[in-house]
This record gives sequence, structure tokens and C-alpha cells, in this order.
Amino acid sequence: MKTIPKVGLALLLVGAAVSCKEQAKTEESASDESSPAMEEAVESKSGANAKIISSSAAVEPKNSNRKFVRTADIKFRVDDVPESTYAIENTTTKFGGFVTYTNLQSTISEKEETKVSQDSTLETTRYTVENNITIRVPNTKLDTVIKTIAKQIDFLDYRVIKADDVSLQMLANQMAQNRSDHSEKRLENAIDTKGKKLNSIVDAENNLDAKKEQRDASKLENMSLQDQVNFSTLTLQLYQREGIKQEMVANEKSINAYRPNIGLQIIDSLKTGWFMLEAIIAFVVQLWGLLLIGFLAWFGYKKFLKKNT
Repeated sequence: MKTIPKVGLALLLVGAAVSCKEQAKTEESASDESSPAMEEAVESKSGANAKIISSSAAVEPKNSNRKFVRTADIKFRVDDVPESTYAIENTTTKFGGFVTYTNLQSTISEKEETKVSQDSTLETTRYTVENNITIRVPNTKLDTVIKTIAKQIDFLDYRVIKADDVSLQMLANQMAQNRSDHSEKRLENAIDTKGKKLNSIVDAENNLDAKKEQRDASKLENMSLQDQVNFSTLTLQLYQREGIKQEMVANEKSINAYRPNIGLQIIDSLKTGWFMLEAIIAFVVQLWGLLLIGFLAWFGYKKFLKKNT
């Protein structure tokens, strides 16, 4: 009779342990499944942003002789402007590009001061952090760089991607350069063989210099266009949500806090009055010469009147 309850209790404990273990396994498998799901959601968000700002304008047709100058202008909101700035700069360097301009700054929209005690004030500042960045990347990496930057986007304001065909312009510059080379050779030959008079030589030399200048201008313009073709320009405007910073600052003491008490003010007033009296006496003493002359004049006048009377 006594052994039956013990066996039942043992079976009950074993069953509880098994159920707890199965529950723990279930929770662990659920957590393992949720982690990839979260990563998948983050990747899908980045992929969606990449699709939004990517464009076929960033892709050059294969086996094509066309030359495209590609530019991109993108404005978007990020979670943290400084962190996104560093990520974009690292991405630019990673794909062989370089940063030509960056202007990271905070713009204060409102500032309030709330006095919370006799010697403390709560300072509340509302501000917006933004950055304007200009980068240049190899044209073959433009689409890749844009897709990588898309990972930083929280909200896209706009994106403008342009691909200007400059093939004919570069061809025209090359043709003008070839014509200038041909004209230069003819002028040089004419100067060497037929130039006899000084005036004719000077005019020919001036024409030769003008041709060379025209050729150099065409060459430089082609080099500039080729540089724009090789490296695309991206103009990025980053900003984040308005931030609030609160800081407790000490109050500056009023001038009244340093005023002396009434006793000291009375003593200072007496001293000031005495100093004024001293100054008046000293001033009068300085006039003793005039007083003496006045006294002598009065004395002589009195004496003269007595004699006459």
C-alpha cells in the first residue's frame, strides 16, 4: 500500500520534466526561426530602397560607341546623418571614387530657456542635422554605389538620374582638333619656305598661335568630357528627424546680488559728500589770488570814498 503512491509520484515528476524540455525546445526553435525572418525583413527593406533609386540610366549598353555623362541627384532621410555620412564615404572609397564636397551641419530651429530654480535653467534646443555631399565614382560602378547607398535610406524625397550623350560633341571636338593640326602644319611649312618679309612672318606666326590655341581648347574640352564620362557625379542631400537636446545650465547672478547693504551705502555716501566738500574748498583756495585782488580793490575804493567825503 505504501509503495503505490511513491511510484505514482515518480511517474508524475518524470512527465513534468519531459514536458518542460519539449517546451524549451519549441521556444528555442521559434527564436531561431524569428532571427532569420528579421534579417530577411531588413534585407527586403534595403532591396526595396535600391529598386526605388536605381535606374536604367545608370547602365551603359554593351558594345556601344556612345559616351554618356551620368549624374545623380538624390535627397533622402536617414536615421543618423553622421553615421550615414561615414558609410557613404567608405562606400565611395571602396568602389574607387572620391568625395569632392561635404557640408555636415546642425540647424537650430528653436531654442527655449525655462527657469526651474533660483540658480538653474533648463535649456531646450530643437535642431536638424543635415549634410550635402558630392562624390564622384567610376561610371561602371554608379549603379552599384547607388544600390549600396540605398541601405541608408529611411525615406526618399526624390532621385534624379541623368545620362547625357556627348558622343557627337566629343567627335566634333576631335574633328576640330584634327583640322587645327592640319592648318598648323601648313602654316609652319609656309613660314619656313615662303616667309621672307618680316610683316608676313609676324602675321603668319599670329595665325599659327591662334590655331594652336583653338586646338588646345578643343583638346581640353574633350579631356573634361572624357573625365565626366569616366567618373559619374552624385549629389546627395541627407537629413534626419528633428532632434531635441535638453541641458540644465547655471543662471548668471544678477547685478543686484552684488549690491552692498544700506549701511555700507550710507557710509559711501558720507565719504562721497566729504570728498565733494574737500574739492570745493580746494577749488576756492586755488582762487586766493583773485580774492586778494578783489579785497584790495574794495579796500582802496572805501578809502578813496572816505577822503572825498
